[in-house]
Amino acid sequence: MGYEMSFIVLLVLLAGVVASAFRILREYERGVVFQLGRFWKVKGPGLILVIPGLQQMVRVDLRTLVLDVPTQDVISRDNVSVKVNAVIYYRVLDAQKAIIQVEDYHSATSQLAQTTLRAVLGKHDLDDMLAEREKLNGDIQQVLDAQTDAWGIKVANVEIKHVDLDESMIRAIARQAEAERERRAKVIHAEGELQASEKLMQAAEMLGRQTGAMQLRYMQTLSNIASDKNSTIVFPLPIELLQGLKNLDRKP
Repeated sequence: MGYEMSFIVLLVLLAGVVASAFRILREYERGVVFQLGRFWKVKGPGLILVIPGLQQMVRVDLRTLVLDVPTQDVISRDNVSVKVNAVIYYRVLDAQKAIIQVEDYHSATSQLAQTTLRAVLGKHDLDDMLAEREKLNGDIQQVLDAQTDAWGIKVANVEIKHVDLDESMIRAIARQAEAERERRAKVIHAEGELQASEKLMQAAEMLGRQTGAMQLRYMQTLSNIASDKNSTIVFPLPIELLQGLKNLDRKP
């Protein structure tokens, strides 16, 4: 009886060992297998066999991962302090490198993203951070992608989410924008006055070339004034005409 119980226990243990040797990896997973501590091969997806006690396996997710970069204090090239956060999309291309070349590729990528964000944005002015965000995203992505290539990581995209300023800087930017709008309004008004004066000068020169043009313009102006019944029109008479009337009165 005791022999049979021992055999049953041994059989159960053996079945458990055999069952633990089989692993199932999903389509987006790979298994980095080590044999006696040395790298052996990358397996998966599907059903794979890992010999217990002889081999060990580390799962690696090949899907695109989202990394939220914590808010960083950045000093721009024009000495403005801002708070910037971003999001990074990356994926593992080489499972072997991701496990062997770096202890924790997710944490390492996060730390590298924080330092890169401060370094790249610190080379630009505040206006560039606010107006050229797409260009800055590309610059950060290129730097990160080049540095994580040795880890088998591909940084696909970087997006700066927020650039936060303190209240004093927001008020200063608002005053600057208002001053810029006033400057543009004055320039537009001055250009309009210049164009109007040029047209008036051309009109005066054209009227001066024709003898009856000025009188015609004068009569048109009188016609416009006469359309208003509340207006009083005073006709100027030449001095020569008045002198002629005096001479007529003196004759017998």
